[in-house]
Amino acid sequence: MWLWIGSLGSSFAMNMQIIARGWLVYELTSSPVDLGWVTMSFMVPTVLFSLYGGVLADRMKKKKVIVWAQALNCLATVMMTVIIFSGSVTLWDFLLFGFFNGTVLALSMPARQAFVPELIPQHLVFSAMGLNTTSWNLARIVGPAFAGFLIAIIAGGDQTSTFGVGVVYVVIATLYFISAVTMLFIDQSGKVKQESKANAWSDMREGLSYVKANPPVFGLIVLSIIPFLFGMPLNTLMPAFNEEILGGGPDDLGLLVSAMGAGAIVGSLMLATMGDLRNKSVWLIVTCVGWGAVTSAFGMSPTATFATMAIIVVGWISSWNMSLNRGMLQMQVDDRMRGRIMSIDMMSHGLMPLGVFPIAFIAEYYDVGTALVVSGAAFITLTMLSVLFIPSVRVTDRERPSEA
Repeated sequence: MWLWIGSLGSSFAMNMQIIARGWLVYELTSSPVDLGWVTMSFMVPTVLFSLYGGVLADRMKKKKVIVWAQALNCLATVMMTVIIFSGSVTLWDFLLFGFFNGTVLALSMPARQAFVPELIPQHLVFSAMGLNTTSWNLARIVGPAFAGFLIAIIAGGDQTSTFGVGVVYVVIATLYFISAVTMLFIDQSGKVKQESKANAWSDMREGLSYVKANPPVFGLIVLSIIPFLFGMPLNTLMPAFNEEILGGGPDDLGLLVSAMGAGAIVGSLMLATMGDLRNKSVWLIVTCVGWGAVTSAFGMSPTATFATMAIIVVGWISSWNMSLNRGMLQMQVDDRMRGRIMSIDMMSHGLMPLGVFPIAFIAEYYDVGTALVVSGAAFITLTMLSVLFIPSVRVTDRERPSEA
């Protein structure tokens, strides 16, 4: 319960930050590529530090790792708030802050993900994954809308005002503080790997070898990389699409992201209530293809109403896809390796800029709508190529061998 509340608080903070950061960066630069740079600053640490985060998750008490992470996020957000209120905020401030946030997330998220199966029975893992995703999506509904309306109301129509964004960052810092405090009420601290003479690098290599030796795990990681390459550019370019294509303000941007969250919460609740779904590997591939198709449809939106309906479907199908992938991965991994495998999966998500930047350049030199159509088409193509040429992708629901 306390883990769920703490996750909800941090989820609200992150989703409010997406709106405040995206809106202000685009107002400062008017550049889709600069939005891509901010995303890259946040994602690069996942490549650099996620493996070590997995080692921390297996070697340290997970509760301690999570508490420290939320406390550091709170402190960094307070510092960023001061800079924003001073009126001297620049793109570089967001890049540095993004890199710090990304580093903290990379070092702590494997612990958070690996903590869930230690607190609940194994037969409830899929339901727990669905409910955990539900809390994230609840934050995606309320958080962006609240942040967008707060900025719009406080700014009073002044598009260049940073004061409203500063107020949102005060709320974000408070939420991180609450998230850190609630974690202290959890009785369990998390399992710790038995003492070993192996160093951290050896643990990392063991994790990579485990993925190579287990085709279903490798296949699931491949099917989580593709959505981050060509499904997530939509999230990055949303502020540009909202302003250039739809002509919306910060409140409209908040509502658009909230609509995605509304669809997502339906998807996660569906998975939570379905329990042990049959033909999981087929559903995983189908939802990847569907996600790509709706991304392209969103890029061709002729009206704000059509865009809202399309983004609801994107939220629904993407949430179902990610919850299913996370649940299948948890079931395929041995307990002793869970932290490291979650970190490898997270590290692979750091490859997102490889998809974001080409799409952002298309948006910069053509238009955002065309860029998103290309992104969806690339998503579908890459998914089908992986099914045809990577055998592991076709066996993601194969029963895992017993633990040694």
